Amino acid sequence: MTSLAALKGGSITARAMRSSLFTMGSFGFGQVLRLASNLILTRLLFPEAFGLMALVMVFLMGLGQFSDVGVAPSIMQSKRGDEQRFLDTAWTIQAFRGVGLWLVACGLAWPMALIYDQPLLTQILPVSALTLLITGFRPTRMITANRHLMLGRVTVLDIGTQLAGVVAAVLLAWWWGSVWALVVSGVIGALIEVALNWRFLPGPGNRLHWEKAAAKELIGFGKWVFLATVCGFFFTQADKMLIGKFIALDAFGVYNIGYFWASFPLMLGNLVTHKILIPVYRETPPTESRENFLKLRKMRFAVSALLIGFVAVFALLGVWLVETLYDARYAQAGAMAVVLACAQIPMLIVMTYDQAALAAGDSRRYFYLAFARAVLMVGCILIGLQSAGLIGALIGQAVAFTLAYPVVVWLARRMGAWDGLHDALFAGVGLGLTALAIWLNWEPILRLSQPGG
Repeated sequence: MTSLAALKGGSITARAMRSSLFTMGSFGFGQVLRLASNLILTRLLFPEAFGLMALVMVFLMGLGQFSDVGVAPSIMQSKRGDEQRFLDTAWTIQAFRGVGLWLVACGLAWPMALIYDQPLLTQILPVSALTLLITGFRPTRMITANRHLMLGRVTVLDIGTQLAGVVAAVLLAWWWGSVWALVVSGVIGALIEVALNWRFLPGPGNRLHWEKAAAKELIGFGKWVFLATVCGFFFTQADKMLIGKFIALDAFGVYNIGYFWASFPLMLGNLVTHKILIPVYRETPPTESRENFLKLRKMRFAVSALLIGFVAVFALLGVWLVETLYDARYAQAGAMAVVLACAQIPMLIVMTYDQAALAAGDSRRYFYLAFARAVLMVGCILIGLQSAGLIGALIGQAVAFTLAYPVVVWLARRMGAWDGLHDALFAGVGLGLTALAIWLNWEPILRLSQPGG
């Protein structure tokens, strides 16, 4: 009864708890849909389609992150984050950015087709990039709801968007039988998302507006976020850029099925930390009092326990899941999922730290962490590929996550957020889980290291 009453309160703790439940509920529903569509689409399409679409998504994410000026975190942390003139200026920046990204994508389609020796990219990239143009018109009311941890209606609309996108993908794949089903369904999903949020989120609509002071604040904060997101692109997409270049397209498609399974915990962690932690850190800064630090410790332990428990499922059962749900073409994805799940444990342990810098308005130090992670990830994957092929690239990701830890500690200590007890406890749990997962799945993992494996 006490817990139910706490959920109904207006305190930061109650709002954070409600928002966490909404976020996890939306994530859970979305992943069930994602899994169902993945199982259906792998039967309707060929591995090459998933490999080609993975290249497209890497390119689009790169464009998005190479031009991200931090509109969302700027609104979430700014004292002016509820003023309409500030919000309209932010929306104007966002909308023009979307148009510019689509034009750049059209111009780069041919060079990308040459680099990856995939002529179809000249047609697919401009169409897929329409999603960047469309989502540039998302209403800032979505960010405002996040700023105040009022995510109920946003969650319902997000579920509707996901459902519509999956239905479109499956129907188009059944009718079309080609990679174009994935391309067009992405555009349909973006249109539905923007339309639903414009129509059903409360509050005034956005319009084109430019206020010099607002633009100065947004760009001043966002310049470091921009640099951090560029680094974040290399950090999160280095595996796909490098592995996709060094292995055959069908094998790359299989890798992406393995990544699909292993990425569930990391996706959930990113979703929770980005949606919940900036408002929490802004309203209860750990440097302000011991009480705030202990509140954050309690939240951090809960998030880490959830994520490590989640990753254990894929680390221990990845091979069995893939063998049960997919045909023989995707068999090696199971071992890939196991290794990738274990590799992500060091990252999951420290996920609750870096948002403290953005909440405090310190986007510069946030960039330093992102830069260090990007350099380590690219370097470790390259070394892994050259020394041991695919299995080396997978292990390289774990090494990169681990080597970034001192930089995370440096940032967290600056923000008063570092918790050595938390890190030591979950590092021990993670090492034990990794050892058990490797022991249980040793033979499939060993086959990945063999020539042609």
